[in-house]
Amino acid sequence: MKQLYIICEGPTERDFCKELLRDFFLDKGIVLQAILIQKSNGGIVPWHSLKKQIETCLKFKEAWVTTFIDYYGIPDRYDFPAWDEAKKIKDLYERMAFLQEQMKQDVPDTTRWRFIPYLQLHEFEALLFHTIDIFDDNFKPEEFRSRDELVAIFSRFSNPEYINGGKDTAPSKRLEKIIKGYKKPLYGVDLASEIGLDNIRKNCKGFDSWIKQLVTL
Repeated sequence: MKQLYIICEGPTERDFCKELLRDFFLDKGIVLQAILIQKSNGGIVPWHSLKKQIETCLKFKEAWVTTFIDYYGIPDRYDFPAWDEAKKIKDLYERMAFLQEQMKQDVPDTTRWRFIPYLQLHEFEALLFHTIDIFDDNFKPEEFRSRDELVAIFSRFSNPEYINGGKDTAPSKRLEKIIKGYKKPLYGVDLASEIGLDNIRKNCKGFDSWIKQLVTL
């Protein structure tokens, strides 16, 4: 059995890994441990702090390490490798690939081969925008403040990972605005479970690419 540590930005990402990824990887001979960013107990931290936790996990012999954190919420001052250079790359998938490679190159070469960085382009909630049927099946009509706005989001974004991550337009903020009482920890993983890992992967190529890399362990 291979050992895989996923360092998660928050409890929702951790629970998602436990509910949707753990059995999937166990069937492939990979034991998954989903853990929170240590210093903040969830929540993004400067690169030097995250790097320290990554290197600590890599000290376990034969353990592989990956990350599950949001790109959009990382402040410039957190000094992720080649951050300013990355912002000049217009294609967002190319930017993520560049940043992930820079993160990888910044850990010691003796354990680098067991580190597979992953940055979720915007945030976890983007993965939930599979079809509008998922929301219709799980929320009553009176729970929508504006179902039309939800329809408009699906019309505008054919790729859920492109749903932008501004302060008021991040996927979670959109859902909080559209659905009464929407709470990320309460609904996020349940909706993801109903969508299913296969369907999430079909819609989200960045996420799918990450899973494909981990499967090859």
